[in-house]
Amino acid sequence: MRFLVSGGGTGGHVYPVLAVVDALQNAAAMSSPAPSVEDGSQSPSGLEIRYAGTADGIEAKLAPQAGLDFVAIQAGQVRIRNPFKLVRSGVKLLYGGWQARSLMRRWRPDAVFVTGGYACAPVVWAAHRQRVPILIYLPDMTPGLAVERLSRYADQIAVSFPEVARFFPDQAIVTGYPVRSELRKRSSNKTDARTQFDLAPEQPTILIFGGSRGARSINIATANILPQLLEIAQVIHITGTLDWSLSQERAIDLTAEQRNRYRPYSYLHEEIIAAFNAADLVIARAGAATLGEFPALGLPAILVPLPISGGHQQPNADYLAERGAAIVIADADMPERLWPALHDLLTHPEKLAAMSQASASLAQPDAADCIASALVALAAQRTKQQNE
Repeated sequence: MRFLVSGGGTGGHVYPVLAVVDALQNAAAMSSPAPSVEDGSQSPSGLEIRYAGTADGIEAKLAPQAGLDFVAIQAGQVRIRNPFKLVRSGVKLLYGGWQARSLMRRWRPDAVFVTGGYACAPVVWAAHRQRVPILIYLPDMTPGLAVERLSRYADQIAVSFPEVARFFPDQAIVTGYPVRSELRKRSSNKTDARTQFDLAPEQPTILIFGGSRGARSINIATANILPQLLEIAQVIHITGTLDWSLSQERAIDLTAEQRNRYRPYSYLHEEIIAAFNAADLVIARAGAATLGEFPALGLPAILVPLPISGGHQQPNADYLAERGAAIVIADADMPERLWPALHDLLTHPEKLAAMSQASASLAQPDAADCIASALVALAAQRTKQQNE
């Protein structure tokens, strides 16, 4: 079977794709073990997978790292007020549609799986024109404009929770949030993970990050409370590239003992798993990944939704908070509320433990397998129809 997958722009769109790809490959390996080809695009049982995305997106790096054949496709935004940029974006979309349709005709995938990102639009349009089955995964609690528009072409739409299925009553399948296999194998021993960062194994540890792009307000609020925070906890701080200099400037003012408890990084890729394993608490935005990855790890969180009108992060954060797995702080309230919230949790470990248990109760470890099974079923149905 051949599958074309697409999702990009942020890690929240890419990692679910990679999780489903991993599930497809594992299922194929169990059914018929055989060696893979060198480029990794074909795995056991004749399974072939290609990843379509934009050349400047994070997917262009992560897909090849996962051993997938990556195909760059032109794409552009649709929400642009500047008329000149809108025209340029439209030209990119048209060209991307031609590229995607050419790929469909040449490679002939049996089904398409997308999660979001600019490249998904031309991929879905081309698949629809070629009558290739389409499965869209919605990682958030509410659909964005792109998913709403593309949903009319989808055969099925996978969602993480029953509450989301109401948006697509005729197409939705509730699967859960697909997480990477390495996240599903979280170590119960924090000592090894903390040792990897040269941190004390017995000290409370906080992971602070704003996603693959960083988060300015989280970084500034952290910098302002860093000295007192480091008196009661260790900190792994992923700043993003834009605020890396800010963390370095702030570290200069710390005492030697405080610096020994502070680990700033501009970005972590493979090491992020160890950072998750080391953490007792996470401070982060409320992108789609928080709905799947934090529960999979049993991690409590302080969530700071991106302050965009009509954005999807607020519903994501509210979902976890209403179930006791997170505390939500508005972006504008970070300077006043972050330290009191942190101090309360760190000085009342029973509260952290209760939040961790609530988070773990929301985990759905079989989500990637469920989506992979649905994708295989769509492909098999298409093959059967072609042979009739």
